[in-house]
Amino acid sequence: MTKEDFNEGLLGFLDASPTPFHATQNMAGMFLNAGFTRLYEEKKWSLEEGQKYFVTRNDSSIIAFTYPKDRNYVMVGAHTDSPNLKLKPNPVIKEHGVLKFGVELYGGALLNPWFDRDLSLAGRIFYLNSQNIIKDALIDVRKPIAVIPSLAIHLDREANSAKSINAQTDISPIATCSSDFDFDEFLKEQLKMSGVDDVNVLYANELSFYDTQKASYVGLNNDFIASARIDNLLSCYVGMLSICSVDESKPMLFIASDHEEVGSESTSGAGGSFLENTLRRAFRDYEEYMFMVRSSVMISADNAHAVHPNFASKHDSNHAVRINGGSVIKVNANQRYASNSKTISRFMNVADSLSQPIQNFVTRSDMACGSTIGPMTASRIGIDVLDVGLPTYAMHSIREICGSDDAYSLYKIILGYSH
Repeated sequence: MTKEDFNEGLLGFLDASPTPFHATQNMAGMFLNAGFTRLYEEKKWSLEEGQKYFVTRNDSSIIAFTYPKDRNYVMVGAHTDSPNLKLKPNPVIKEHGVLKFGVELYGGALLNPWFDRDLSLAGRIFYLNSQNIIKDALIDVRKPIAVIPSLAIHLDREANSAKSINAQTDISPIATCSSDFDFDEFLKEQLKMSGVDDVNVLYANELSFYDTQKASYVGLNNDFIASARIDNLLSCYVGMLSICSVDESKPMLFIASDHEEVGSESTSGAGGSFLENTLRRAFRDYEEYMFMVRSSVMISADNAHAVHPNFASKHDSNHAVRINGGSVIKVNANQRYASNSKTISRFMNVADSLSQPIQNFVTRSDMACGSTIGPMTASRIGIDVLDVGLPTYAMHSIREICGSDDAYSLYKIILGYSH
């Protein structure tokens, strides 16, 4: 696969995955096409050596794995969720001649870029059908249906110097001037457009707004890729393609968990039992299970802060990573990242053997450090973990920026572990 083919697939994956539910659905489709067999947690498993499998939880997290005789697994971990504006249960607000939607902030979103964007809505809806069965379906409105207009500078003279945003009052998307809008009918129409005609009663939903601008190349030489949800669908894409590219005889596992941006403490988050449950079912003998865990490695792949050329002082000058400078090894003395000298050395060895560039990231000692699924996985499973990242500008913005070289380079390194 060429870098150009890799990136074209990435652009399509980003556009087709406005929510964790859609990302998981798209990855499941990819695994089916690649010959993986689908497992269901609520059914009995009968695994066969030489086969490959995948399983989902909550329709928003997914695990895929090969099942060879060799048990020295290379695992790749990522997360499906991104900061966004999530619709509240009773969302419709009618005032001042318009209809707008009440939203709740999900994760640590950078809010300023959400203003003046063409927004659409996507997610999951549960409903009761005519057979009195509770069903669910995904919707994606796709077209722009709302906007959060900025307050004119004439009415806020300090907008460029002291702007603060109230998450309750300032970021409600405005949808229409019509007074006869019926939200339930709108959802039923969206379900119908998704192929669902049999809807008796609408129940709960998990719907989020997203920017309709497509992922694209940016730069004089297509240096950058700009899109929503690069953190962390970029790593999901790398992990998905990696496991689809290895032979069934190579031990590899890929997990993409939900809810990382809000702490991972859920049934489908990395702090939950999904990975452990899956591994214990695959390796029921405890001795075999422990051998697999202690002879395997987890590559926790998330984004890394590239040195911002306009704000270079925000970075440790000796660890200021560059866009298109290669994959980033993330280190933190207080275990906010789980990398250690053992896992770092193996990654360096594989990257060097493939002539792939790598970089080192440490946050400034006078600034707080974020975390990843790496430390959670290390402590819950007992597996050695390496935290790596792909250099990114504008992390948690509605439109993030990464390099057009780095993800493809990490993909080649991960495949190198299996050779």
